[in-house]
This record gives sequence, structure tokens and C-alpha cells, in this order.
Amino acid sequence: MDKSKIYLQPLGILRGCNAIEAVKAGHARWLVGGPLAFTIAKIIFRESALRISTELMPVVELDKYISKLAVFQQDSLLFQLDNICQKRRHFQEGRPLLQGIVNVTPDSFSDGGQYNQRALAASRARELIAEGADIIDIGGESTRPGAQEVSVEEELSRVIPVIESLSDISVPISIDTRNAKVMEAALRAGATIVNDVSALCHDEKSLAVVAASDCRVILMHAQNQPDNMQDNPRYDDVVLDVYDFLERRLEICMVSGIDRSRIIIDPGIGFGKTVDHNSDLLANLSLFHALGVPLLLGVSRKSFIGHICGGEGADERLAGSLSFGQAGYDQGVQILRVHDIKESRQAREAWARLAR
Repeated sequence: MDKSKIYLQPLGILRGCNAIEAVKAGHARWLVGGPLAFTIAKIIFRESALRISTELMPVVELDKYISKLAVFQQDSLLFQLDNICQKRRHFQEGRPLLQGIVNVTPDSFSDGGQYNQRALAASRARELIAEGADIIDIGGESTRPGAQEVSVEEELSRVIPVIESLSDISVPISIDTRNAKVMEAALRAGATIVNDVSALCHDEKSLAVVAASDCRVILMHAQNQPDNMQDNPRYDDVVLDVYDFLERRLEICMVSGIDRSRIIIDPGIGFGKTVDHNSDLLANLSLFHALGVPLLLGVSRKSFIGHICGGEGADERLAGSLSFGQAGYDQGVQILRVHDIKESRQAREAWARLAR
């Protein structure tokens, strides 16, 4: 970690007519190209592990404030500000994408065992597309808390036949895997996105596999491994620690030949985090726009919702999933990873109507 760092977080986020009027008046700037705009800038100063101070100011005063800082701080903030305001490629304004989940596993936390056969999984994928999924995410290894690792051969036997049977679909397929051999085989079979919960850390060959292709890649933060990640997770500052990790992985990917335009980030809600950690991340998602790449949020049916809102079983957490998903939309998230496409699409369209 750098000894001294400075961060820029957009706050005071507006949408719809309020955003348009504020930008025209010079009181706001567009957040990732719109339709949301931010009116307040939060500057965070960190020394080593400690958040030492923060400053809040109206956007109209931001340029003047930056000009009075040390040169290295000016450069960092101007780079972050450009990232925050810049439109993300491949994404329509005001229409976040929905990534539909198909787990070809016997033990995933929500739908384990329901689609662990080729025909069932392919049928589920087509059902999600009919309901409005923009991406289909196929995984053959459960990464729920406490899950045990499966062999690469077993994972391949689960996911590759499903991907091959979906060769005629019109939406992109993402392969949810930590293993380079599975990534490579899935890309050959027709997947165009790699979704790695380890941010290409788990398998030393995965960086080269992604770099050698033209696929997009989702880098997710997770502390430790699935079998022990919920054993008393600790952070110095969960929001800044996750940000710093993803920033480092972005840099490593780019040095390895993966262009920034191909990268998506995911703060990893529920992966090595307590309920309080998840809440802090969800309240500060807007910070991650300073990394300059699309932001994915996965909250669907996760156990922290049950701890906060109630819901003993995963299938009883739909309302909480929709609510936390909207909280992501309100902070400019570009992709929402969900089990319930039909309901999530309805919630998204209602939100988008008011954001126009």
C-alpha cells in the first residue's frame, strides 16, 4: 500500500430533471456520462492504513480546491475526476445491465442442485433471456461461504456442455470461474466474459489466458478462500482496502496486456465481509467510479440481507435484493448480478423511468 494516498468520491447524486438542471447551472457534473450527476465531492486522505481526514465541498469549488494541493495530489485527483465523469463504453445511459445467474452445481447457496444438468441449465438460461437478461453467467463451482474446491475436470464437465448448447443465443455468456483451464475452454466454447471471484489471483495462468483473448473480465474482491472467508474477516478500512486491492489488480492486468476498456470491477459483497463491511461498501459504491471502469454489484439473495431484513432461506430475500440493487443504481452501478431477472427487470425499468 502507498504510504500516502488521496481519494475522490462523488456524492450528492441527482437524477432526472434535477441532474440536468444542476449540470446546466454548473452546480453538478455528470457521473460516468449520465443520467446521474453529483453535486458534492468528498476528498479522503489516508496515511498507510489510517484514514486521517476527509473534506466535503460543492462541485463548483472543486477545481479551486485541487489547485491548492501538492502536485502529486492534484495529478491523482484530476485523474480520478476524469474517470468519475467519463462515460463507460458499451453501456447505455440510464439502463444498467442485468446479469442472470445459472449455477451448474449441487451446492450453490441459492439454486444449488436445481440446474446441475445440461438440459436444465440451458433451459434456465433461455428462460432468463426471455425474461430480460442482458448477460448469462454460468458457473460450475460454488463459492458460497464454506464451499469446498472442486476439481478442474469436474468444473469443466459441468459448464462446457451448457455453454456449447447455448451457441445460438444473442446475449453474451460469462464464465464464473477461478481456473485458467476452465476460462480457456469456456472462451473456446462461446463465452465472451470471464467472471473471476479471485480477480485473476487464484490461478497464476489466468492473466495470460485473458490477455491472449479479446474477452472482457470481471475482477472481484474476496478476502481469503471460500472455505474460510467468513472466519472473522478484518480490514483496516473496508472501503479503502477493497478499493486499493481492485486498483492494484487493474494495474497488474494492464501491465499483463489486458486493456482497461475490457475490465469490470466488483467489490465482492459477502465474500470475506461481515454485515457491517457489506453495509459500508454498499453505502460507498460511488467511490469505485474513480477507478475508471464499469462497476458490477452482486447482492442477490445473499445472507447479509437475511441478517438485516429477515429471510431465513435464500428464496425469501427477493425484496431485500431489489432494494439493495436500487441502492446500486442510485450510485451509478452499470451491471447488477441477479437470480430473479423478471422482478429485477421490472424494478430497473421503474428506476430508469425516473432517471430520464
